[in-house]
Amino acid sequence: MSRPLKAMLYGGFSEARRERINFSKNEISGKGMRAVDEFSRTRKLGSFSPEIVLELLSFANKFCCDEMKTACDEYLASLVCDIDDAMLFVEYGLQETAHLLVASCLQVFLRELPGTLYNSTVMRLFCGPEARDRLEMVGHASFILYYFLSQVAMEEDMKSNTTVMLLERLAECAKDGWEKQLAYHQLGCAMLERKEYKDAQHWFEAAAEAGHVYSLAGVARSKYKRGHKYLAYKQTNSLISEYKPLGWMHQERSLYCIGKEKMIDLSIATELDPTLLYPYKYRAVALLQENKVGASISEINKIIGFKVSPDCLELRAWFSIIQEDYEAAMKDIRALLTLEPNYMMFHGKVHGDYMVDLLRKQVQQCSLADCWMQLYDRWSSVDDIGSLAVVHQMLENDPGRSLLRFRQSLLLLRLNCQKAAMRSLRLARNHSSSLHERLVYEGWILYDTGHREEALAKAEESISIQRSFEAFFLKAYALADTSLDAESSAYVIQLLQEALRCPSDGLRKGQALNNLGSVYVDCDKLDLAADCYWSALNIRHTRAHQGLARVYHLKNQRKSAYDEMTKLIEKARNNASAYEKRSEYCDRDMAKSDLSMATLLDPLRTYPYRYRAAVLMDDHKEAEAIAELTKAIAFKPDLQLLHLRAAFYDSMGDFTSSIRDCEAALSLDPNHADTVELYNKSKDRPQQKK
Repeated sequence: MSRPLKAMLYGGFSEARRERINFSKNEISGKGMRAVDEFSRTRKLGSFSPEIVLELLSFANKFCCDEMKTACDEYLASLVCDIDDAMLFVEYGLQETAHLLVASCLQVFLRELPGTLYNSTVMRLFCGPEARDRLEMVGHASFILYYFLSQVAMEEDMKSNTTVMLLERLAECAKDGWEKQLAYHQLGCAMLERKEYKDAQHWFEAAAEAGHVYSLAGVARSKYKRGHKYLAYKQTNSLISEYKPLGWMHQERSLYCIGKEKMIDLSIATELDPTLLYPYKYRAVALLQENKVGASISEINKIIGFKVSPDCLELRAWFSIIQEDYEAAMKDIRALLTLEPNYMMFHGKVHGDYMVDLLRKQVQQCSLADCWMQLYDRWSSVDDIGSLAVVHQMLENDPGRSLLRFRQSLLLLRLNCQKAAMRSLRLARNHSSSLHERLVYEGWILYDTGHREEALAKAEESISIQRSFEAFFLKAYALADTSLDAESSAYVIQLLQEALRCPSDGLRKGQALNNLGSVYVDCDKLDLAADCYWSALNIRHTRAHQGLARVYHLKNQRKSAYDEMTKLIEKARNNASAYEKRSEYCDRDMAKSDLSMATLLDPLRTYPYRYRAAVLMDDHKEAEAIAELTKAIAFKPDLQLLHLRAAFYDSMGDFTSSIRDCEAALSLDPNHADTVELYNKSKDRPQQKK
């Protein structure tokens, strides 16, 4: 019993002298008071109904009974299981400042995203005039919460009122400088999308004033949209003059000039940041206007080599239609519909499915058997986009085929399209025809979301119901995702062998053989590994060339390793990684050539930059080595790149720069042992350049 309540009952108040005290005006029933009495004696809620516990919560809050309030809060929080529960209890939690209850409700709302964005009641909770204040009272109105919500909303619809309201709440929560920069910039982007250019300029200017340099590009863009082209050009020109030029600066300036000057800016943008997409797309369209369709497609291929996006696939499809290569166009449209099933082509006017229907008349129709043969061919040639197109075609006739959905998810993961891959994996689970199959797909979902132990449990449960290739493969894959000792390696080998004894097709068995070979290599059983890789190659698992090359390399047969990787390069449609790997099996000049090709095909790969920088350091060209790493860090601040540059700075005696890079690297991975060691070592030294 709290001191205020005890004082009221036993203090010097006139009511305290009465035998009966009337609590009816305190909004508590007789049952509620009996529950108060029981709790005050037992400190337990017993078997009270939720309605009574809600009365107790209100009573405890009113009379400062902290112990009772905590017990009620915990009990009610445990009852929140789904969206209906959350909708029912959240208002009570906010009224009574029940922290745990509100947290449980929020957890459900967040788990149901993006669906809850379309629930007006939930959005009032987050976006209403007093929303932030009410959440703040229960300790849940944080910048991180609104940042997460606004990110999901922007992915759903950048222009929606919900997005804007969430971003406004985000700005209200922003306290630190970086928080204000981010919130104001995001608001500027939303307003720009909504074509509210004056407001967009206001928010971009606010972000820039808070120190966000990139927002100056937003200011320029807003001015341009308001008809002030020269002012926009002048803005970006001063940006390039005042700061170290970066790719996005030149890309932005190219929007406000024409002709040769525009093309120069776009070329510089690509040189400084080869991951920017707009320069490639502009050059592709410019080449098309010169009737150089093949060159246009080649330019778009440069993007698709490192980033598969629906708009680039659409652009390439239109180019193929101009060439009357309807098969290629159909392939790209099917692939983009796999990424975004509701994608609208031709500036949002034509659904992708309609284009498929139109093109179907121009291409040869395939039977299911033909499709399987095509899938086998394209999978073997590491043509992931072509494979996606075939799977999409097969799913047209059998949309509930879970096996195909699973294959689709594997291809999407290889293309680094995680969101689409997870959607396909969930569809595979939803359409699974048996419990043991469903458990496997649930296991992969758990594994892909970081729940390794739970994934293993699903695999074991599936095996207990029915032994299957996919269940054994999942278990082996999850177990191999750690440093294996001899005993664990033997167990993984046993699991993969069990998988290979189960029925499956060559595509999956080739992968299992490849994985088995990799484990054998780690166990130094090179002959057994080679046998696995040869078996995989016999069923056209092309990636096994890389494993076989590794075996040759470990046997000191470097020429054979190089030749094996050359075979992979010749067969694989996507071969940037193969060029990178082949560089390990040749002399320095040939390695540099291979790594240059790898960078050209996929500029996001960081190993080539690290290798070239290391070679330059060996040649005592420190400044050039730093420049090579800096070039990559400018568009991809990778942990390994930052660590290596920090080490270079340390060796050069520039300890201040070394500490700066270590801190940046540790912000990506606070537990990276080598960086932690280097950071501590650099801090102990004088922090100036010798």
